[in-house]
Amino acid sequence: MKFVIKLFPEITIKSMSVRKHMTKILQQNLRTLFRRYEISADVQNRWDSLIVIVNRTDDASRRRAIQILSHTPGIAGALEISEYNFSTLDEAYQRVRDAYREQVEGKTFCVRIKRNGNHDFTSHQAEQYMGGGFLKETGALKVDLHNPQVTVLAELRDDKVQVVKQTIKGLGGYPLGSQGEVLSLISGGFDSTVASYLMNRRGLKTHFCFFNLGGSAHEIGVKQVSHYLWSQYSESHRVKFVTVPFEAVVAEILQHVDTSQMGVVLKRMMLRAACRVADSMHIPALVTGEAVAQVASQTITNLAVIDQIADRMVLRPLAAMDKQDIIDIARRIGTESFAASMPEYCGVISVNPTTVGDRRKVEDAEAKFNMEVLEAAIAAARIERIDDVLSGTESGLENVQIISTPSVTDVIVDIRHPAEAADAPLVLTNNPVITVPFYELEQRVKGLVNDHPGRRILLYCQKGTMSKIHAHHLNEEKRGDFAVFMEA
Repeated sequence: MKFVIKLFPEITIKSMSVRKHMTKILQQNLRTLFRRYEISADVQNRWDSLIVIVNRTDDASRRRAIQILSHTPGIAGALEISEYNFSTLDEAYQRVRDAYREQVEGKTFCVRIKRNGNHDFTSHQAEQYMGGGFLKETGALKVDLHNPQVTVLAELRDDKVQVVKQTIKGLGGYPLGSQGEVLSLISGGFDSTVASYLMNRRGLKTHFCFFNLGGSAHEIGVKQVSHYLWSQYSESHRVKFVTVPFEAVVAEILQHVDTSQMGVVLKRMMLRAACRVADSMHIPALVTGEAVAQVASQTITNLAVIDQIADRMVLRPLAAMDKQDIIDIARRIGTESFAASMPEYCGVISVNPTTVGDRRKVEDAEAKFNMEVLEAAIAAARIERIDDVLSGTESGLENVQIISTPSVTDVIVDIRHPAEAADAPLVLTNNPVITVPFYELEQRVKGLVNDHPGRRILLYCQKGTMSKIHAHHLNEEKRGDFAVFMEA
């Protein structure tokens, strides 16, 4: 299998030295990811693109390769290609024709050729020649240059013709790790998960910091969504998950802080603690999911008062975004189902909260707060590697059964995003495969169980993480018999 990787356009306009640096990082990130899945792959740098040659031809390796290329920051898109030698334009045409013959049958089409090297024809002449050949020698309907049903894609490079089998959309952004590191304050809701994703996409190695306001269920939920974000969009790098126990801080605020100032004071306490954690990890900036005016503590004046206690940059990538836009991104990246079911533990709810931040009033309110409580919370912070956070017995995921060879009575449910499932369909000989996107599973699970009474349902996704989480949740609620299907 061979893939041509197209760089994020903003990388291509950088200076030569910066472009080389970013391309080298992307190349190393891809090598790391393929090694992680024990797939032998050669990643070559061709200046204007990268070439990935996967030294395996099985369907499982192809699906994993597509998953990696579509979820790695820095990639605008990837082309899955077949490559052949040619000496004449007609030889190149024959290779392209044979690859697209079935696709253009009875459909309108156009031919798009990119050319690099010394040839006795131009790209336009190659397109005309091949287009005429398709009309004569295939069942194509007609040429449509503006709105074709099929676009025939190929690249001619010196004596090689690369026939495009599939176009894979990438994340864009900058290669992970090329822009430094940040610490994201994550609660597991829509906002903080999307903010963390956007930082990853921008090339920032993103660690997670969770303030536990009370309840193990919330902590487990946040660990699950954080692990999901890492496994989907930043698995090329090791990151940390920090838990800061904040129950005592909440209790102190409830006892000693005026109710109108509670929300702002809590946010300032979180920033104080996050700055200390970031300092110990040598991280220069924090990230929050706050959007201007979304809640009372997020007015511009309150945010200014909150930031006054920070000793480092606070990034707010969602500052000017609408809530629906945030939810739409959460749905696209796969965190909506987590956020919608995330337990809430908000013990600090102001009565008539202030929307006009006043530093003096906030500082007067904080003067009644025993800072030793905050110091104790910071001292008790736990730092774990993100790849270890779901290994503890408290997550329950270790109890989920993993099946590599399903029985003939098992029903396989592919819970991947529809685009991902379409790019690399799961086909099994002896088992029905039902496609239900993860974000629809909760609403459709009753129908699945009723339609297949007494049968075991195996959930499938590319890496197994999302499937384990959903199977564990559904088994805990006794909704049916769920396990996970993972290809050997």
